[in-house]
Amino acid sequence: MAELMVRDGTWSFDGEAVRIVPGRERGVHKLRQDLGEFAVPLAAIAGIAHEPSRKGGRLRIRLRDGADPLLQVTGGGLPDDASPYQMAVDAGRVDVAEYFVDAVRQALLLEQIPDGPCDRYLLPGPSVPRSAGGVDGIASFDGERVRVDWRWNTSETKRHSGPRDYTLTDLEAVEWRPAMGLESGYLRFRPHGAPEPVKPEHDPNSIELWGFKKESGTTALLAAAVTARLPHPSAGSAKPLPSGAAARTPAAAEPTAAAAPGDDHDTLLRRLRELGELRRDGVLTEEEFTATKAAVLQRFHTGG
Repeated sequence: MAELMVRDGTWSFDGEAVRIVPGRERGVHKLRQDLGEFAVPLAAIAGIAHEPSRKGGRLRIRLRDGADPLLQVTGGGLPDDASPYQMAVDAGRVDVAEYFVDAVRQALLLEQIPDGPCDRYLLPGPSVPRSAGGVDGIASFDGERVRVDWRWNTSETKRHSGPRDYTLTDLEAVEWRPAMGLESGYLRFRPHGAPEPVKPEHDPNSIELWGFKKESGTTALLAAAVTARLPHPSAGSAKPLPSGAAARTPAAAEPTAAAAPGDDHDTLLRRLRELGELRRDGVLTEEEFTATKAAVLQRFHTGG
C-alpha cells in the first residue's frame, strides 16, 4: 500500500486502484469537496507524474480518454485547482510522492494497461441525486430524470418554454462549457432531434454560466452525473444505461476465456522479454527490473 497525505487530501494505492480523498481545508476547491471520495481503477490510468517545484510540486494522474464522465463532459475546462486528478505536494512529502508514482507506474507496467482511449466509462461519475444552479436556472437530476426550472431573471424565450423535463432516453448528450472572457458558459441538455442551439441566454435547453465560481463547479458535477448514464461516445446508437447501472458497470470484471497453459507460458516469456528491453533501454534500473520480474513470476505462479 502506497499512501500520500498532504493538506490537499490523501491518495492511496493498493495495487488495483488509486483512492482519492479531498482535503477539507479552505484552500481545497469546492468541486473536489463536493465530488468527495472515489476510486480510480488502474485500468483507467494512462500515466502519473510528480512535477517538482521549489515548494514541493504537484502530483498529477492522466486518465485514458473516455474513462471518466467528468473529464468527458468538461473537455479539459476545469482549472487546475478544481481537478480531482491533481494534488499539491508539500516540500517535506516529495520523497513519498515519488515513491507513490513509482508504485503506480510499476503496476501499470505489470498489468500492461494500454494508454489508448476507452470504449466505456471506467468511473461511475458523481453520485445522485444532485442539483446545481446557474445564472438563470436550476437543474436537478435524480438518476433517471433531469428537470430545469427558470429563475426570475431568465430570458423571455426560456420563460415561455416553461420548466424543462427530460428522461435519459430523451437526451442525446450533455454539454458543459465554462465562461471565456466576455462569453457566457453553459450547461446544455441536447434532446434527440433538437434544432441547432442558439446562444445560451436564449436556448431553452441551456442554463447560462458566468465565470468559474462555486456554482459552476456544481453544474459540472451534475453534467458528469447525467453523462455517466448516457451511452458512451464510442457506443454509437447504444441505449442509455438504466438507473444505477453506470455505477455497477465499471466495477464488474470483463468476462474472459480461460487461457491455455501454452498461452500462459507465451505471455510470461513476452512480459519477461519486455522487461529486459526496458532495462536495456534504461527505463528500468537494475533494482526496479529485479523487483518487477519477481512480481511477474509470482503472479504467474499463483495464477493471479
